[in-house]
Amino acid sequence: MRVIFAGTPDFARVALAQLHGAGFEISLVLTQPDRPAGRGMKLQASVVKQFAESHGITLAQPRSLRLGGKYPDDATLARATIEAARADVMVVAAYGLILPQWVLDMPRLGCLNIHASLLPRWRGAAPIHRAIQTGDFETGITIMQMDAGLDTGDMLLVKKLDIQDIDTTATLHDRLATLGGQMIVQALELAAAGRLEPVIQPAEGVTYAHKIEKAEAAVDWTQPAARIDRHIRAMTPFPGASAQIGPDTLKLWRSEIDSCSRPLDGREGQILSADAAGVRVVCGDGVLVLTELQRAGGKRLNAAEFLRGFALTPGMAFAK
Repeated sequence: MRVIFAGTPDFARVALAQLHGAGFEISLVLTQPDRPAGRGMKLQASVVKQFAESHGITLAQPRSLRLGGKYPDDATLARATIEAARADVMVVAAYGLILPQWVLDMPRLGCLNIHASLLPRWRGAAPIHRAIQTGDFETGITIMQMDAGLDTGDMLLVKKLDIQDIDTTATLHDRLATLGGQMIVQALELAAAGRLEPVIQPAEGVTYAHKIEKAEAAVDWTQPAARIDRHIRAMTPFPGASAQIGPDTLKLWRSEIDSCSRPLDGREGQILSADAAGVRVVCGDGVLVLTELQRAGGKRLNAAEFLRGFALTPGMAFAK
């Protein structure tokens, strides 16, 4: 089976590596153009591009696939390259470009997407973040037959994964990426044997995981401690939850829910104590202990190390 693979971040690289390791013939890899990154803002290749180049796989980086769009020359060249690949199927994982109908129709078996949720829950761009943020107890991977809608195609394979109380977007991402890679190998093996059985997505339970914006990072201390803890975990590693105290904006990377009740005279955002065990902060309901913080221009530090260089004392308060 000849495979075209389309993806960009590490979630996609894991799946590409699994397909390559399983012996599938990958005739073409599509990934996003190199982007400026880092302090020097130098052009940086995606991890998918790096994998393709290191394994001698043909690579294309069109800016668009829309023949009538902003970059018609890119799209026209991409069409010729995809045709030349003579693929049976295209596998898509966090590619970042919309696939027009001509792409969906070209491979014999169409385009299969590795989606990090239990569809139809959390269609869209940020399913891992939103599942943690909302307090879901489970998520998973859906291998889906792509159509013109936003994650609306038939489901081909579904596997569930529990969300742990300490999961961040980073840790859950890694487990889902591994599961997704295993499942796409299984899906292509079933497809080769003609044994994939499409299931129409149910009309009930549809939710949308909108893209994470940096403006969402700020902590709202009027919220319950459990919800703020989920927010911090959902924003890790990007964009990182933030809190304002005086003129300083701090990044909050880890937290725990305190077993003690919220003091009756406490106000939201007020610091109750700050020591090696963490920074205890009053929330709308309960108390949250911040155990890993970062100041602007600094490093992520545990509470003990952070407090040696940044004074936080009882009575001080974060902006709500």
